[in-house]
Amino acid sequence: MPIRPGIEQAGLSDVGCLRSNNEDRYSYWEPAEDARFPQKGRLAIIADGMGGHEGGQEASRIAVETIEKVYDADSAASPTQALIAAFQAAHEQILRFGNEHPALQGLGTTCTAVVLVGGALHYAHIGDSRLYLLRESKMQRLTHDHSYVGRLVDQGLLAEEEAAVHPQRNILLKALGVGRDVAPESSNQPLPLQKGDVLLLCSDGLWSMVREDEMRSAVAGGPLPQACQALVDKAKERGGPDNITLQLLRVTA
Repeated sequence: MPIRPGIEQAGLSDVGCLRSNNEDRYSYWEPAEDARFPQKGRLAIIADGMGGHEGGQEASRIAVETIEKVYDADSAASPTQALIAAFQAAHEQILRFGNEHPALQGLGTTCTAVVLVGGALHYAHIGDSRLYLLRESKMQRLTHDHSYVGRLVDQGLLAEEEAAVHPQRNILLKALGVGRDVAPESSNQPLPLQKGDVLLLCSDGLWSMVREDEMRSAVAGGPLPQACQALVDKAKERGGPDNITLQLLRVTA
């Protein structure tokens, strides 16, 4: 898809060193019609499926495809509200797919989605994929991990360093397709973006292997495709036990 001027975009997904299949998925979308671009803006998504092999792959595929479709069609004036409606639709679609395919019961996916419109950032998020903002050499994580250890960190009961090696670090508390209801985290208000800002969306296969200062150094100033490759390579050098996926967006105007 051609990308309109105003940003640079790059993404990369790798199976990693130990997995035989890739349950991650990412996408970038803009409306085809120029007249709709000022309202809908740009949509970027990353999803990390779970449920084993085909189940995880199907869950992340359904999430990305449904969120794109519903966001495109939603008439809500607020991009955040349109994202929340899209997450709800994806949740229901994954539940329906699981019911229709009993062998894949238990499938689900994390999901982090951002919309860039009118010079501002909107986002919705569920699970333990992450969204970071790099601005003027400072890296800020905008999302919380909806996981058992993430809750302990938020409550001050566990340090980030301890969470990284905790034996229960992979237990998710929220995901699309899991449970009856879905309550994604979302932006309370639009976050104004500045020229030079970089957004990083990534699965835990990246952030669990690569430190935030290393991510910051990789994406600061250089070409985004090379930054994606360098970060994936670093995660794989450290064992790459999970799928590794990231997407980068740099504001250029």
